[in-house]
Amino acid sequence: MSETFKVCFCCSRSFKEKTRQPPGSIKRLFEAYSRNGKMSSDDLLRFVSEVQGEGHAGMDYVQGIFNSVKHHNVFHIHGFVHLNAFYRYLFSDTNSPLPLSRQVHHDMKAPLAHYFVYTGHNSYLTGNQVNSRSSVEPIVQSLRKGVKVIELDLWPNPSGNAAEVRHGGTLTSHEDLQKCLNAIKENAFYVSDYPVIVTLEDHLPPNLQGKVAKMLTRTFRGMLFRSDSESCKHFPSPEELKKKILISTKPPKEYLESQAIQSSRRTPVDRTTSWSGTINMSWRGENKIPEEDEEDEESEAVGYRDLIAIHAGNCKSGLEDCLRDDPEKPRRISVNEQWVENVVRTRGSDVVRFTQRNLVRIYPKGTRVDSSNYDPHVGWTYGAQMVAFNMQGHGKQLWIMQGMFKANGGCGYVKKPRILLDTQRLFDPCKRLPIKTTLKVKIFTGEGWDLDFPQTHFDQYSPPDFFVKIGIAGVPRDTVSYRTETAVDQWFPIWKQEFLFQLSVPELALVWFRVQDYDNDTHNDFAGQTCLPLPELKSGIRAVRLHDRAGKPYKNSRLLVSFYFDPPYTF
Repeated sequence: MSETFKVCFCCSRSFKEKTRQPPGSIKRLFEAYSRNGKMSSDDLLRFVSEVQGEGHAGMDYVQGIFNSVKHHNVFHIHGFVHLNAFYRYLFSDTNSPLPLSRQVHHDMKAPLAHYFVYTGHNSYLTGNQVNSRSSVEPIVQSLRKGVKVIELDLWPNPSGNAAEVRHGGTLTSHEDLQKCLNAIKENAFYVSDYPVIVTLEDHLPPNLQGKVAKMLTRTFRGMLFRSDSESCKHFPSPEELKKKILISTKPPKEYLESQAIQSSRRTPVDRTTSWSGTINMSWRGENKIPEEDEEDEESEAVGYRDLIAIHAGNCKSGLEDCLRDDPEKPRRISVNEQWVENVVRTRGSDVVRFTQRNLVRIYPKGTRVDSSNYDPHVGWTYGAQMVAFNMQGHGKQLWIMQGMFKANGGCGYVKKPRILLDTQRLFDPCKRLPIKTTLKVKIFTGEGWDLDFPQTHFDQYSPPDFFVKIGIAGVPRDTVSYRTETAVDQWFPIWKQEFLFQLSVPELALVWFRVQDYDNDTHNDFAGQTCLPLPELKSGIRAVRLHDRAGKPYKNSRLLVSFYFDPPYTF
């Protein structure tokens, strides 16, 4: 069989068509665990235990593998697996490098500040930050992919009688707020029952804040979280907040001014302190009764303020105040990526300490008008829970974000590692830490591109020339990348290359892959990517499914890769 490519009107090139044949290393492995070319259930059990590290596996697990290869017409009638069936099993979704169950397995009863949360930025935008369209569709797509923090920018409409969602000061279109709230309500718990946080960038006068408060209450009803708890030393846990929607924004200006006035007068008030630091208090001074209009504005602000579950603030008052940890009132601060990069150079441990009880939301700097993203490890390494991303963007940083939240069943919440929660020995990523383990990664082969792409997608006149880039995303010392050799003119490339990654903080590391088709004269063509969180990674020879630029998995394209930790590491 040959594969023919048309060069011009009268000429063509033919290439010998290669089939899906196991590479020599896989054949030798099969021979080591089989007898006379056949692998019994006992042989297969020994393989998954010794090579795949599935020490818990029993005959039910093996039977599942047998069942998964029956449809390949290579399943022996007497219950033995031949080489081709074994090879199909290795490339199947059954042999994933991540847990198949999609079950939540992290402790979900710790305070909210103990988790990384899948967070969106300007969640209503379909494209760039300057003139793209606003819509509910990006909100729906984000929630259905597991995002748990949705951001809405609220501005008065041109007539000033209602609030609308838009990116202020730009040419982006607006979207109806009610439609956005309905989209959140209908899709909030599509992936998991764990809470959805709605962060509001509020640019509204008090009368419109009052309208928004009524709209939020009417739309979310019992879903809306409002706490009267006396205890506020810690945020509630994701487990306690199941099926709840939390509003997070800055308290209304009128409320803060009223607080300041009453504090200066030392007027006795009735206080009920909730976990979020909100305070239910009288708005009337002891000797003053507000005018009617003033009273209406204050009541609007009170109603809006009472819906704020997580109070937000900024860092305009100086670094000391910004990172001040009030033991009675945990809070959220919102800072841009540049602020974090600057602060952690000298105050990294202070940021880690602050994030042990308080929430930090990081958003892209204003120059990212193309909706690009930044390195999420800038925040994760120092415990920031809400690393806000433009989900409509593409690129390596978004793939890393998607990889991180494949962990814990993809529920949108990932428990922070112990090193970030230790209050006695504060983690300092700037210090040179010892190597804890080495990840050994061997790339054997790949397949599926011939089924997912047209014949001439990569090269007009020949089969593709694939190579793989592989790297670690993590703390600076662990971050490194390599690439394989180029497999020339092959739809089924074989590489047989091994790479070693020394890891000092494997708890925060992810391994990423990007496949490209090499071109001499133009940019290399994209042929798939994926990113895997190391704490979830299963050892052994695994089928690594590839995804497109947006993170959607291809139907067939996969790499066959082995993973081993030396020495073995327990996360």
